Amino acid sequence: MESNALILTVTASSIVALLLLIVKFKLQPFLALILVSLGAGLAIGMAPQNLLDFVVKSMGGTLGFVALIIGLGSMFGEMLRVSGGSERLALTLINKCGDRTVPWALGLVGFLVSIAVFIDVAIVILVPLIYGIARRTGKSLLYYGIPLCAGLSVTHTFLPPTPGPIATASILGADLGWVIIWGVIAGLPAMAVAGPLFGKFISNRIFVPVPEYMVQGESKFDDPSKLPAFKGVVLTLLLPLALILGNTSAEMLLAEGNPLRDTLMFIGNPIIALLLTTLLTFWVFGHNRGYSADQLQKIATKALEPAGIIILITGAGGVFGKVLVESGVGKILADAMQDMNMPLVLFGFTTAAIMRISQGSGTVAMITGASLTAPVAQLLGASPQMLALCTIAIACGGAAFSHVNDSGFWMANRYFGMSVSDTLKSWTVMKTLVGLTGLCICLVISLFIA
Repeated sequence: MESNALILTVTASSIVALLLLIVKFKLQPFLALILVSLGAGLAIGMAPQNLLDFVVKSMGGTLGFVALIIGLGSMFGEMLRVSGGSERLALTLINKCGDRTVPWALGLVGFLVSIAVFIDVAIVILVPLIYGIARRTGKSLLYYGIPLCAGLSVTHTFLPPTPGPIATASILGADLGWVIIWGVIAGLPAMAVAGPLFGKFISNRIFVPVPEYMVQGESKFDDPSKLPAFKGVVLTLLLPLALILGNTSAEMLLAEGNPLRDTLMFIGNPIIALLLTTLLTFWVFGHNRGYSADQLQKIATKALEPAGIIILITGAGGVFGKVLVESGVGKILADAMQDMNMPLVLFGFTTAAIMRISQGSGTVAMITGASLTAPVAQLLGASPQMLALCTIAIACGGAAFSHVNDSGFWMANRYFGMSVSDTLKSWTVMKTLVGLTGLCICLVISLFIA
């Protein structure tokens, strides 16, 4: 009992220390996670030199896979952004839809674009495209903006190769094919509820005109005919998902030794799938559209700048998780969950949501939630399907409850020209609906898998 009390005290103290360092002292999350991991390791009695070796080994083990995925995904997304692929996708779907179906098309645009483009960049690119529609129809900007942002939010937190689900899946040891399957099944209803349905509701209650100070940002390309082809953009976005799903399907359906199985599993490995997609993107949207080798190198280099800090945070989160595993907190939490009859997916959601509310960053919330859930899932013998479902549940917790400590909140505040109060009523509720709807789907699915 004394040992359990020490472990719980160290775990609780570590989480409180992490929040204080990030929220109160504004320390970079990477540094905060490393410091807290070292402190927790010493508190549970690890020898200093052994602790340092453990940290280095854990950091390397986490990043071996994640760094490649995030790096390749960042280059893929940047090339698509620079070439105008995101604009082409949005403009084509908007032009082909009637006024009533435009919100649904915008939700789909967000869902697809955020596969490759980070959500903050996607907001900068896409939100100005709906200013003209809002002025033409006279409707509140929220009628179009909320569906778009809901689609962006769902994919950014539910589907690889974005950093949050990649990091969470890596810590939990979840198969990315199953993560994609559950992410789509939970994500599309979440997008529908939080996007077009809620967008219609809130736009009837809050009228948001197009902010005059943002009008100059309406068009990134003077001639839409110079944008990439619509079909090429869609196929490129779906290619890595299709290859990864091919890997999972081949492993399940084809016998070992089958040449087709080996081929599909190789090209569907997430690293190879993203490598092939990135090379294709640079060729089709870069080389074939007149970009020089020097320009392509600069695009790739720029893409890796924001990826660097995300990779380091992910690695530090993996270290924190492994220290908690080493402490033995997993068994204590597993026993407590069984006593309370709490489903594993609900535990993952709750831990991530608490971190999300406390410190703002969805990625940090998901990594911390995964770090606490991983040892519990291992002790309970969770199946590959359940591990993937837990990844999505944790993502739901990381998506929900965005408020004033989240940078996305302030981006929405600026690009929609709203007051803080209206941003809470619209953006915060939309993000919360994404998380809660996704959680409900996860809970239903969990009834049917081990």
